[in-house]
Amino acid sequence: MIYRLKVFKKVADFLSFTKASKMLFITQPAITKHINELEKHFGKALFNRHGNKISLTPEGKLLLQYTNKILNLYNQLEDDFLALNSKFPDKITIGASTTISQYILPKILSKFKAKYSTTNITLLNNNSEHIESSIINKQVDIGFTEGNTSNPLLHYETFVLDEIVLVTSTDNTALKKQEITLRELKELPLILREKGSGTRNIIKDALQNVNVDISQLAIEMTLGSTESIKTYLMHSGSYSFLSIHCITDELMNNKLKIIDITSFTIKRVFHMVNLHGEYSNTVEKTKRFFAAHYNLME
Repeated sequence: MIYRLKVFKKVADFLSFTKASKMLFITQPAITKHINELEKHFGKALFNRHGNKISLTPEGKLLLQYTNKILNLYNQLEDDFLALNSKFPDKITIGASTTISQYILPKILSKFKAKYSTTNITLLNNNSEHIESSIINKQVDIGFTEGNTSNPLLHYETFVLDEIVLVTSTDNTALKKQEITLRELKELPLILREKGSGTRNIIKDALQNVNVDISQLAIEMTLGSTESIKTYLMHSGSYSFLSIHCITDELMNNKLKIIDITSFTIKRVFHMVNLHGEYSNTVEKTKRFFAAHYNLME
């Protein structure tokens, strides 16, 4: 029931089955099934359906209030169990790649600090290769990386699933549909990260897998950060590929929208990383805290 309520909250927050499915990395039919089961359980409709748009019914608004309370209580339960016989050290150093350090960890770190106020956290931001080297050199206690998991000196655990999606401003009305083909993608004015960017390389590799060379795209501009791309999109009729985790607020506030591409997705895994073969209570408790709080986040 906890997971079903989390699904309901995502749909209610975004007022979109499609956006909720992207954020939760499950199919839209699965989202619909969870909502239908909740409506069957309570014997009430939770959403009004208005064509492609939805809104909360009075019963849906009531359930959302209780869902927020229930998830907060569950969160506190996880904290209290973790705190039993647990004491964190005075200092923990974390290394994370850019997307993770900017858009995922800060929310969790605020919860960590509220619970363990005497522990000082240092968060280092760099590319995944540099973070892995820092772990091996014992400059950081735990790392959060993206991409390959090939270093035999390191132990990798799945932390977060990620999807890189095509987005544009909600004010952009040039494209009348919500799904396009790869052929149509080549005609869109695209903003991409600079050459050498990890995200750009992932996009390039994914396109090559479907026989599309990045040089075939109508690249309008390259920009050096995700934030600059988002700002540009909101003031133009352009498109870009961005991590779903980077655009949560913009989706919720209806500033950016997702354009699906037929038979094409770009998915990756973010990992928690530590030295292989070295067990540390600090690292294990930190990983458990971060995993638990990400699963209950937003």
